[in-house]
Amino acid sequence: MTPRHDPRLKAFASDNYAGVHPEILQAIAAANGGHQIAYGEDVYTEAMQGVFKKHFGEQAEAWPVFNGTAANVVSLRSMTSHWEAVICAESAHINTDEGGAPEVAGGIKLLTVPTPDGKLTPELIDRQAWGFGDVHRAQPRVVSVSNTTELGTLYTADELAAICSHAHDLGLLVHLDGSRLTNAAAALDVPLRALTTDVGVDVLSFGGTKIGLLYGEAVVVLNPSAANGIDYIRKTFMQLSSKMRFVSAQFEALLSGDLWLRNARRANAMGRRLADAVSGIPGVSLSRPVEANAVFAVLPRDVTERLAKRFRFYTWNEATGEVRWMCAFDTTEADVDAFAAALAEEMRSTHP
Repeated sequence: MTPRHDPRLKAFASDNYAGVHPEILQAIAAANGGHQIAYGEDVYTEAMQGVFKKHFGEQAEAWPVFNGTAANVVSLRSMTSHWEAVICAESAHINTDEGGAPEVAGGIKLLTVPTPDGKLTPELIDRQAWGFGDVHRAQPRVVSVSNTTELGTLYTADELAAICSHAHDLGLLVHLDGSRLTNAAAALDVPLRALTTDVGVDVLSFGGTKIGLLYGEAVVVLNPSAANGIDYIRKTFMQLSSKMRFVSAQFEALLSGDLWLRNARRANAMGRRLADAVSGIPGVSLSRPVEANAVFAVLPRDVTERLAKRFRFYTWNEATGEVRWMCAFDTTEADVDAFAAALAEEMRSTHP
């Protein structure tokens, strides 16, 4: 079949735009052929459990789902009763980019907190951690954080440990949205468990699609007492894959060696290269710290409109002109340099 697109073209809109890593495609092909028991009772899902335990500890158990929204909603639903709520940053993906799924599909009340950098702190958590025992208020039960955050910032292990300790002291559980956890671990040069199991995270949404999988995320229960009924919740939320071996084989390929780390390091390195390349262009202002593979900048509106026709990306804030550029595991030096050159050209044409 002839491709319907030009595979040489790259975008900077999202790491979801990237294709599938060749090693992942090989893993899918290797899992094909013959019959395996459906709905997760296959040898590939069994092997996948082993690689998650290697990274997160023997108590860890992984539950593959189709996408990140499902990973978050299934995680949070398993951690809460119907009268309980989740504290999160106002900018959190569960609040801003999931179409209301946690509240509409999950029936989960979100208690949001404004943050300057997308990161919660113990003090910020306390703004919503109140009203315990008040029948008129949704009862706080879970603190949800993202690493990396939606604003491209990182939580260090110490920051996460402080959050988990504070939350647990209040009787709350901690959920981590790790759609880009691999990028965070690579940027901080620490193992995956250093930002999860070792600091006290109870349940993790682990991302695969952004780091090279065809599709698939996983709910990873790190504290067995923190989640209930995932078997049933995953099914009722339409996330139980019949041919689960093809999801599980991808995670085994990603995590059994260093593919996750190689891919994350590449994406992060290209994020830094992009920041360096555009920061010297007159009229371009980086608006946030570049800590992983996300670059935020403020551009003139007319430049944004023209440049986005050449390299697709998203406007983050219409009012301020802030845009977001994402680098992926398959972004190359040539891709970054071509984008920076195009940006410089567009800036010169209107703002010499």
